[in-house]
Amino acid sequence: MKENLTELLEKEAIIETITRLFVSTDGRDWEAVHDCLADRVMFDMSSLGGAEAAVTDATTIVEGWEKGLRALKAIHHQAGNFLVELDGDRATAFCYAIASHYLPNASGQNTRVFVGSYDLGLRKMSGRWRIDAFRFNLKYIDGNRQLEEAAGEVEEQR
Repeated sequence: MKENLTELLEKEAIIETITRLFVSTDGRDWEAVHDCLADRVMFDMSSLGGAEAAVTDATTIVEGWEKGLRALKAIHHQAGNFLVELDGDRATAFCYAIASHYLPNASGQNTRVFVGSYDLGLRKMSGRWRIDAFRFNLKYIDGNRQLEEAAGEVEEQR
């Protein structure tokens, strides 16, 4: 019974780390985002047309997100359907996720929505779970794919 309770508590702590990553990103709390990541992360956003998977410094990831999301008025991540597998101080987690970006612009197409899933690896370090593998699997994008460009055109016209 004690092992089952410990496993449930560990799985909840893992889900908490993942949720904190998304909530902190939405709140642009970049220090909290950084705290959810290991120092080095096997990072893969290639399904969005980005670079191939590579081990990347957490600071580089956070700086990229901060820069890439800076222009947006609002960001909203919603994650669920978590599946977590434990293996000692290592874990894997899967979840579905939707990320919505909002930026009012003259086109009236003010949103872009990414729908997909995440495959995450986590490691328990100094008593805390931290993400050391991060892969986004895009299913589809809906809305204004050139959201920042459309808003930039509005700024240039002013």
